[in-house]
Amino acid sequence: MVRHSDVLTGAPNWTTLLFYTMVSNLLCLVWVALLVVRTARDLREAGASGTSTPSPRASGAVMMAITVTMLIYLVVLVPARFADGDSDIFSLTDNLIHIITPLLVIVDWLIFVPKGEFRWIDPLLWTLIPYAYLVWAFAYGALGGEFTPGQKYPYPFMDVDVLGVGGVTQWIVALTLALIVVGLVFVAIDRTLAALARRIPRR
Repeated sequence: MVRHSDVLTGAPNWTTLLFYTMVSNLLCLVWVALLVVRTARDLREAGASGTSTPSPRASGAVMMAITVTMLIYLVVLVPARFADGDSDIFSLTDNLIHIITPLLVIVDWLIFVPKGEFRWIDPLLWTLIPYAYLVWAFAYGALGGEFTPGQKYPYPFMDVDVLGVGGVTQWIVALTLALIVVGLVFVAIDRTLAALARRIPRR
């Protein structure tokens, strides 16, 4: 995030914090800080055994929020940037915030979060985070805000001026369905791992 916002150059670009990518990465940063505190407490009280998280279902929400960043980057933004002739794709900065962070959060969930807590309704609830961003972004642009100079939409699939209301709606519906499917896969993995853990005899 420091690299992406040009903080190290001495001329930071704070408008980068307005994009969902940065919002979701900031969410992960806050969540990891909570994990550090909780893990330290659990180590002190129970020792180095078992799992540690403030909330398994909240961990799923954070994981889904950052997974949205990765999937939209790989499926929507990268092809669009290729089509526009952008040669600076998959730079270190892009990889860190769009791919590496999401994968690390998923791995953290797989290894350290108790399984069997997800519910089948959770994927619908997890969409509330990206939807809250959509509502805010559309309102921000409608009120005259700009994400970059002259750009009142943060992402091409949200550009009502180009795609029209119908086109943007189709994109949002398609992405919503795709994300719900991914969320259901996470729930299925959660329940499968919980079932396997119950079959392993405890010593």
